[in-house]
Amino acid sequence: MKSNLTLIGMPGAGKSTVGIILAKNLSFGFIDTDVLIQINQQKSLQQILDESGHLNLRKVEEREIMKLNIRKHVIATGGSAAYSTNAMSHLLNISKVIFLEVSFEEIERRIHNFKTRGIAKTEDQTFRDLYDERQSLYKKYADIIIDCNRSDQEEIAMRIAESI
Repeated sequence: MKSNLTLIGMPGAGKSTVGIILAKNLSFGFIDTDVLIQINQQKSLQQILDESGHLNLRKVEEREIMKLNIRKHVIATGGSAAYSTNAMSHLLNISKVIFLEVSFEEIERRIHNFKTRGIAKTEDQTFRDLYDERQSLYKKYADIIIDCNRSDQEEIAMRIAESI
């Protein structure tokens, strides 16, 4: 087994929450790349977006992921990590990549702060367009796909643990 697990998916898919539960259950460490970015940049994701745009945020995210040199961790990525071939290749080398698949309707139900959440998208891109665009990327890189639509976070963490 690869020594880490990486969770990918849309904002609101539950990567951070499921990741913390999974890490605790497996006695692994936990890293949220969005938090890493905010610590190392000393800015919120939204501030980075506002100051330098979505492409820069994606570059910053790629740099943070490429620096990861860890073992026995659950890694929760930002939703846009899948845009970086380099970052995803690195994650696939050091971990098993798990896509937390959630329907658009469920994501919409869960997230209400689209404007301030720090989501890396173009100005004119709707959230639906972004969702549709990212689904194929997540599936392309996933070692495992977990349907998260009718499960709570504890169940999802348990299903992931069983699948590895």
